[in-house]
Amino acid sequence: MIHRILTAAAIAATASAAEAPADPGKHVNLKGGGIALHGYDPVAYFERHAAVPGNASYTATYQGVRYQFADAADAAKFKGDPGHYVPQYGGFCAYGVARGFKVDVDPEAFTVVDDKLYLNVSKSIREKWNKDAHGYIAKANDKWPTVQDKKSGVFGGLLS
Repeated sequence: MIHRILTAAAIAATASAAEAPADPGKHVNLKGGGIALHGYDPVAYFERHAAVPGNASYTATYQGVRYQFADAADAAKFKGDPGHYVPQYGGFCAYGVARGFKVDVDPEAFTVVDDKLYLNVSKSIREKWNKDAHGYIAKANDKWPTVQDKKSGVFGGLLS
């Protein structure tokens, strides 16, 4: 009996560890003080079509990464389906990923395409991104498996 309980506990611990990456900051942009999206509310991008700063009173953790929300209702929506609300490419600039780079973002330079959240380094890059979003998404999807392990950096002239 004790052996079964210990085995069940070991299986549960393994399952929990599999849900959260060992180093969530490696593949997720946490440049906002250790909080994803620079502290902006991920639900607001979808529900309000706006970049809304989160409030430290309303937080949730998903796969080892902390998110903030404008209010309790948004936090509850996120907790109900967190995978839907998290940004693509770990919250790094989608255009940068398409070009092979991992770059920080301006949380106000966002686009929701096919019910997925994409962020860009600046509003001017977002304009360029939006001219062929589906094409850039295809490129970024192809490159993300190798780009995700790169160090994040500054874009300089690389994204222009």
